[in-house]
Amino acid sequence: MTAVTSTTSTTGTAGTAGTSSTGSPAPVPVDAPYRDPAAPVDERVADLLDRMTLTEKAGQLFQTMVEIGPGGTIADGPSAMGVPTAADMVLGRSMTHLNVLMAPPTAREFALWHNRLQDLAASTRLGIPVTVASDPRHSFTDNPGAALLSGPFSQWPETLGLAATRDERLMEEHADAARREYVAVGIRTALHPQVDLATEPRWSRAAGTFGEDAELTGRMGAAYVHGLQGTGDVAREQGVTGDFGTASVSTMTKHFPGGGPQQDGEDPHFAYGREQVYPGGEFARHLEPFKELLAAGTRQMMPYYGMPVDLETSIGDGAPERIEQVGFGFNKQILTGLLRDELGFDGIVCTDWGLVSDAEIMGQPFPARAWGVEHLAPIDRVEKILAAGADQLGGEACPELVVELVESGRLDEARIDASVARLLREKFVLGLFDDARYVDVEKAADVVGHQDLVAAGRLAQSRSVTVLATGAGPGSHGAPHLPLARNLRVYLEGATDLGAAPVLDGADLVGSPEEADVAILRLKAPYEQRGTGFEAFFHAGSLDFPREVVDHVTSVAAVVPTVVDVYLDRPAILEPIVGPVVDGGGSVVVNFGASTPALLDALTGAVPPEGRLPFDLPRSMAAVEASREDVPFDTVDPLFRFGHGLTV
Repeated sequence: MTAVTSTTSTTGTAGTAGTSSTGSPAPVPVDAPYRDPAAPVDERVADLLDRMTLTEKAGQLFQTMVEIGPGGTIADGPSAMGVPTAADMVLGRSMTHLNVLMAPPTAREFALWHNRLQDLAASTRLGIPVTVASDPRHSFTDNPGAALLSGPFSQWPETLGLAATRDERLMEEHADAARREYVAVGIRTALHPQVDLATEPRWSRAAGTFGEDAELTGRMGAAYVHGLQGTGDVAREQGVTGDFGTASVSTMTKHFPGGGPQQDGEDPHFAYGREQVYPGGEFARHLEPFKELLAAGTRQMMPYYGMPVDLETSIGDGAPERIEQVGFGFNKQILTGLLRDELGFDGIVCTDWGLVSDAEIMGQPFPARAWGVEHLAPIDRVEKILAAGADQLGGEACPELVVELVESGRLDEARIDASVARLLREKFVLGLFDDARYVDVEKAADVVGHQDLVAAGRLAQSRSVTVLATGAGPGSHGAPHLPLARNLRVYLEGATDLGAAPVLDGADLVGSPEEADVAILRLKAPYEQRGTGFEAFFHAGSLDFPREVVDHVTSVAAVVPTVVDVYLDRPAILEPIVGPVVDGGGSVVVNFGASTPALLDALTGAVPPEGRLPFDLPRSMAAVEASREDVPFDTVDPLFRFGHGLTV
């Protein structure tokens, strides 16, 4: 990250708003209008903005990661992710938007940390509260570049799994559960939902999407927004007003204008995946879900890293124009021309993380994702991002560059004021300057991971299980069909989360397929290792299972009726597995985030599985390689089509 030039600097210009005639920050009276909860929000924003120094304004334009210290303390030591300390960011750089990483073991510690962070912010001259943001943390994904492990929070399927149920009410219930748990510990911005279309089967970010269908994505994504922002039926039934406000979590929808069509499925977190391509001319289709979420009232928008290659599209009423070949966070045609002017969005635009500064993550160098503008210096990248129409730079902590741009005359302070006003307004509407600044530590412990929410999450996991194929007859082994009986001898592989839970009521867990009445094999979708450290979390490359995995499944299915369950964080080539399993009278099911107990509930019919595929499952890698990255349902003769799922 770029070093901070000073931790105590002001604008350096006498007479600038927020400074005295000597250039020092003016004292703030206790009865300043922005401190008055009864004053209209716009008046509070204007009053506070007028009192801010340029340095204080610049700090609002940056949001980066922060870590929680042991026992809910403010971390003050070295960071594994290479981020500054909270004190450095809040006191030294006037930053008040922080993206919290990981989670302590208890909600109580999380809430204690949040309140201590707000105490730190309250000690500053203006006392601007911190807005805490988070990536998704309610499912199974362990990629720190996309989501976080659930920890003390309730655990639900990935959004792919919720899309598999086709149930908008369930989607809203999930998001409402996340809202309640987030608000309880002080998280007020969700860096989600992700409504990219997973039209490129190899892309490593598919797990966070709703699949490859634009209509389903828009419908489920809108329900997600209503749930998190407390503006839907579920919140109203709990006595929430239904308006965005102090009980809400602000949603940052991503990745505008659609991050799915990555060349060869590689991800633009890395230089080899920076190209975003449209060989089928489907740019407009990828935009459709965002329109639905704008109509649902999403408050914030995040553009992706991808650099559009040879993209030509119409913006507004104009003729088709060539889109500048730079990452979308730098792209004025997309952020101002399309999002602001054509689609009328006046909310917050925050870039994806790390467009400006080179960094080190997990001990390895991580260059800035400045695709198309790699030649620019960091200060020039900041200038281009702000000129494009973004309000905030994600994953960055270099407000001194904004100060330098303004003081050098390269950037008008009025441009900064427009973005700061948007960011401050969100804090006021969320109630962070007032009663919602602090959370109730004991209540947090009651709300987060409450048994009702945990049970609802487990039920959703079971419901989202999708049955793809099952033996047509008793098979050569006298196969026990789905749903499974409860008095079987069961051989189980790949279940590391079973703990003390029984496998099935009345069932015996045996040590080999030869001893069993049924085998249950839990697999994960295959991928190619792209690198080590942070890069290793991105599952990319071939969708083919290794030969040894196929041979093992085949050998077990030859001995005993076998249920193969595959966790799909993206599609997989299942044909070599389906044939031997079904021929032996077994079944193939997939899940999108389900614990072993939740899977067993589905297999026994305790909770009937009702999932339907949210994307096609290709028949071969040759079909994948021949498909066009931006076109949905473009692999020839898929093994299972979108919407497939058996009722058992």
